[in-house]
Amino acid sequence: MAKILLPGLDGRLASYALTGTPWSAPPAPSQPFNRIVLSAAHVVANPHADIDPATGGAIDWDATLAYRHYLASMGLGIAEAMDTAQRGMGLDWTTALELIRRTRASLGDDNVPVFNGCGTDHLAPAAARTLDDVVAAYHEQMDAIQAVGGRLILMASRALAKVARTPDDYLQVYRKVLAHAEQPVVLHWLGDMFDPELAGYWGTDDLTAARDIALQVIGESPSKVDGIKISLLDAQREIDMRRLLPEGIKMYTGDDFNYPELIAGDAAGYSHALLGIFDAIAPAAAHALAALAAGKRQRFLDILAPTVPLSRHIFRTPTRYYKTGVVFLAYLNGHQQHMQMLAGHQAMRTLPYFVDIFRMADAAGLLRDPDDAVARMRRFMGFYGVAA
Repeated sequence: MAKILLPGLDGRLASYALTGTPWSAPPAPSQPFNRIVLSAAHVVANPHADIDPATGGAIDWDATLAYRHYLASMGLGIAEAMDTAQRGMGLDWTTALELIRRTRASLGDDNVPVFNGCGTDHLAPAAARTLDDVVAAYHEQMDAIQAVGGRLILMASRALAKVARTPDDYLQVYRKVLAHAEQPVVLHWLGDMFDPELAGYWGTDDLTAARDIALQVIGESPSKVDGIKISLLDAQREIDMRRLLPEGIKMYTGDDFNYPELIAGDAAGYSHALLGIFDAIAPAAAHALAALAAGKRQRFLDILAPTVPLSRHIFRTPTRYYKTGVVFLAYLNGHQQHMQMLAGHQAMRTLPYFVDIFRMADAAGLLRDPDDAVARMRRFMGFYGVAA
């Protein structure tokens, strides 16, 4: 049994014995999952690049693409260049497009579903003056992604949130943007807990009224919309909206607090998955989804239950820094050899946060090699002056 000394909030060390049974890498699914599953994947930074972190940093392409193959090997699709990849928080549009191109080239022949984040992040909100500026920015990214055959996730726009004054402004922009789509897209409603600059999205602070505007956007262009992902961390709001969607329009849960119940669904329907937490809990997620596809709903819920406290901790306030916890688990599990991130985001959480992730990941069986994870945790704590 692996053991390690872990610091408490007072800095004192106490022995911790790992108890979790690691999930094995699941075999290729014997039958297709009965939910569409997209894992928003992180990027691995290149710590050797001599680049000012304020500019974002450089990507380790080999490690980044290897991680996508790891996710795909378990039957998970990829939501590329999303907020989990630090889009708008270290990953700029130019590098995001390169990431989209490389992922498509690397996975394009493997029948792995890949959708790609498409936004307006090359247009600084301060530089946006009109709604047409926002539409043009969306069109520029749409054209670039569609030119390489990529499917689109229309990300919420900080520039639109700045220049729009009414719900009708949102309707005008989305009409023009959706008309430009070559294939049905996934809309993305990202709550301000993930990005404070998106407060009041859809032209109102009233979330019920905002929902109705989003439904109007979909209702006006149903042939252009595959589905909508909402990331509000409010299960009932997602269920309420799911029940109001037009026939054939999918709900993709982005709720990293309540995903088991939302994916399992109820008599009135269920949500598909487009989740950042699936990057961190991929083996458990794959085993659970296989159980659900086999009709074992309770087994699905039982497998995911221990991952929920971990996910809620990773996504705790300030939620926008959840990427740090996701990357930390990739480090503990040997998918990258360091804990560096684009734009220096490894510094955005405290040592107690990382210690709790270590404990919770162990409890959920998500440390695939406990002895190696202990060695990596010791090295990591050394940077904080902890000799364990």
